[in-house]
Amino acid sequence: MQDLVRQILAELGENPEREGLVSTPRRVEKSLKFLTSGYTVDIESLINHALFTVDYSEMVIVKDIDFYSLCEHHLLPFFGTCHVAYLPRTKVIGLSKIPRIVDAFSRRLQVQERLTNEIASTIQDAIDPLGVAVVMEGTHLCMAMRGVEKQQSSAVTSAMLGTFREDARTRTEFLTLIRQS
Repeated sequence: MQDLVRQILAELGENPEREGLVSTPRRVEKSLKFLTSGYTVDIESLINHALFTVDYSEMVIVKDIDFYSLCEHHLLPFFGTCHVAYLPRTKVIGLSKIPRIVDAFSRRLQVQERLTNEIASTIQDAIDPLGVAVVMEGTHLCMAMRGVEKQQSSAVTSAMLGTFREDARTRTEFLTLIRQS
C-alpha cells in the first residue's frame, strides 16, 4: 500500500521523498487500515452474547452516537450522528453494543443509505424486537469540498422496521424524542 501511496503522490506532481512527505505513505496506510477496520469486525463476536431477557416493552433509544466513515465513491470522509431505537419483544441488547455496531459498519467504505440499513438490520436480527428505527444525519466532504461545494448541507437517512414503519404514533414518538436535548 505504501508503494501505491508514493505513486499517487508522484502522479499528483509531488516529490514523495521530500521531508514533509517521506513518512506519508506509512501514515496513510495506518490511517486507512484504522478507518476501514470494520471489515475485520465479526458482528456476532462484537455482540458477544450481550442479549438479555427482560420484561420491558417500552422504547429503548441510544441517540447522538458520533460516527465517521469514508464515502466509497471518493474515499472522502462523511460524519455525523446516529440515533437508534427499538421496541423489545423479549430481549434487549447491551446499550454499549449499539455504538459498537454503528462503529463496525461506519469503519468500512460506505454510502450513508446502506450504513443506516445495516445498523437497523443487525439489531433486528440480533434481538427480534417489535421494531427498529435508525436515523443518521451526516456531513459529506465529497459534497462540501468538491462537486457542488455545499458546506452547510447534510444528508438525513432513516430505516424504520416493524412497528416504527407500521405505526405512525410510534415513529413520531421516536422522532420527537431524538430531537429533544
